[in-house]
Amino acid sequence: MLSGVEKALLAVLVLVLMTGMGATLEVRHFREVMHKPKGVLVGLASQFGWMPLLAFGFAKALGLPSDLAIGLVIVGCTPGGTTSNLFTYYARADLALSISMTAMSTLVAVVAMPLLLLLYATPFSQSADSDLVVPYGSIVKTLVVVLLPVAIGMTVRAKKPPVATKLETIGSVAGVATLILLVGSSLLRNGHLLAQTSLAMFTAAIGLGALGLGLGYLASRALRMPKAQCRAVSFETGIQNSPLAFAIIIASFPSATHSRLLWLPLLYALFVLITASVVTTIYSSRDRRTSREA
Repeated sequence: MLSGVEKALLAVLVLVLMTGMGATLEVRHFREVMHKPKGVLVGLASQFGWMPLLAFGFAKALGLPSDLAIGLVIVGCTPGGTTSNLFTYYARADLALSISMTAMSTLVAVVAMPLLLLLYATPFSQSADSDLVVPYGSIVKTLVVVLLPVAIGMTVRAKKPPVATKLETIGSVAGVATLILLVGSSLLRNGHLLAQTSLAMFTAAIGLGALGLGLGYLASRALRMPKAQCRAVSFETGIQNSPLAFAIIIASFPSATHSRLLWLPLLYALFVLITASVVTTIYSSRDRRTSREA
C-alpha cells in the first residue's frame, strides 16, 4: 500500500504528532487525576469499555470479513488523541479533563490495548476465513516506541513552555498530514476499493464514532457529572487516536495486508471528524439558546 519512502514519512509524522501531544501534557494533569479521579475513571471505562465492545459488536453483527474486522477492532482499542481535545475546546467543554483523560488513556493503552486485542481480535484471527496472525508482541513494541515521543514532549513542556507551544502546532499539522498521506495513497493505489465499500463497512465506520460519542455522554450523565465534563468524556470516548492505529497496523502487520486492514480505520477517521463537528455545532447552538433565554 505504501512505498518505503512513504512509510518512512509516515513514521516521522506519527512521531512528530505524538511529540506534539506530549507537549500539551504536564505533570499537574496527573496530579489532578489523583485528587479528582472520577471524571478520568469514567472516561477510561467508557473508552476502553464501550469502544472495543462496539467495534467487536459491529464486526460480528454486520458479518465483516476477518481482516476488516481486525482493523476496526484495532481502532476501537486505541486511546484518545489530541483531536478530542480540539473538539472539547470548541464545544466549550472541560478541556482540563479532556487533556487529563488523553494523558491517562495513552499510558493505560500500553497494557490495556494488547489485552483488549487479545480478547476482541482473536476470534477473527482464528476464524475459518482468516490466515492473519495478530502480532501482539510487535504491537506492544510499537506502542512503547510511539509513546516515547510523548515523554519527550512532556519534558519540553516542563523545561521550555514556549517551545512546547510550537510543538503543539507542529504536531497538529503532522496529524492532518498523516491522514492526507494515507487517504491520498489509498485512493491513488486502491481507488477501486472505494467502489467496493459496502453499506456494512460504512455503517461500522460511522457507527463506531457516533455511538462512542453518545454512550460516553450518557454514561457520564448517568453519574450526574456536570455538562462540561459530560461533553469532554463524550469526545474522548468517541474520537480515537487514528494515527496511532495506522502506525500499529503498518509497523506490526505484513505489508500485503495493509490495504484491507487500514480501510475501515481510514473511513472511521474521516467520518468521526464529520460526526464530531455536527455534535459540536449542536452543543454550540444549545449554548446560544440557553444564553438568550437567560
